[in-house]
Amino acid sequence: MISHNIMDVHVHAVTMEEAVRNCILMAEDANFHMIATANAEMLMIAGRDSMLCSILNQADMVVPDGAGVLWAGEKLHCPFPERVPGIDLMGNLLQEASAREWPVYFLGGAPGVAREAADRFEKTKGPLVIAGIHDGYFTAEEERDILDQIRENGSRLLFVGMGVPKQEKWISLHASEIGPCVAMGIGGAFDVMAGRLKRAPAWMRNHRMEWAYRLYLQPSRVGRMLALPLFMNAVRRWKSQQT
Repeated sequence: MISHNIMDVHVHAVTMEEAVRNCILMAEDANFHMIATANAEMLMIAGRDSMLCSILNQADMVVPDGAGVLWAGEKLHCPFPERVPGIDLMGNLLQEASAREWPVYFLGGAPGVAREAADRFEKTKGPLVIAGIHDGYFTAEEERDILDQIRENGSRLLFVGMGVPKQEKWISLHASEIGPCVAMGIGGAFDVMAGRLKRAPAWMRNHRMEWAYRLYLQPSRVGRMLALPLFMNAVRRWKSQQT
C-alpha cells in the first residue's frame, strides 16, 4: 500500500473499497493486525506523543479519517483518493462479518452503549456472531478475562472505543495476547451506532463539514475542535522544515 508522510505519521492512500478489502485479507490470515483511523486530532497528539507516533507507524493500515488529513495531503502535494471515515469502515466490516459469520468483539464506551450498538446493527443490517461485549471500564482482573474472551472466542474483528490515544496504546500493549484478528480503534463510534449521537447529514460529510455539525451538537467539544486550525498551522510549519 502507498502511504503519505503527514507530520511523521505514514497514512495510507486507500479508498474505502481498498481499505475493506485489505481488512478482509488480514482477517483471513492467522496473524494479529492493527488498523488506525487518522484525523487531525490524532496526528496532533502523535506529534507530541512519541509512543503513539511509533504505534501508528507500526500499524498494518492507517486510513485517512478526517477532513484535516485530506487537506494536509493536498497541501503537501500527496493527495489521498478519498476520506475513509472510521465509523463507515467499521460498518462495512461488520456487514462482511455478518455475511462471513466472523466472531466480533465490541470493547469500550459507557456501560451498555456497545451492547446497544450491536443490537441496533443486528436489527437493521443482519445477525452478528458476538465474541463478546464489554464497556471501557474494567479492573485489571476484568481486563484479563476480556483478553481471554477475545482470544478464546476466536474474534476475527475487535473494535475498541476508548478514545485516542488510549485505545491505540491498549491495542498495541496487548497485541501478543489478543490472538489472530484485526483490531481497530473507533473512538466514539459506538455512541453513533447506538443512536445516542447523530452523524452530520451526508452533504456536510461530503463537503468536509462534519466537524461543524459535531460542534453544534456538542458545544463542549470546542476545545477539541481547535485541533483543526492548530493542525493546519502545524502542517505548514512541518512542510517548511522538510525543504
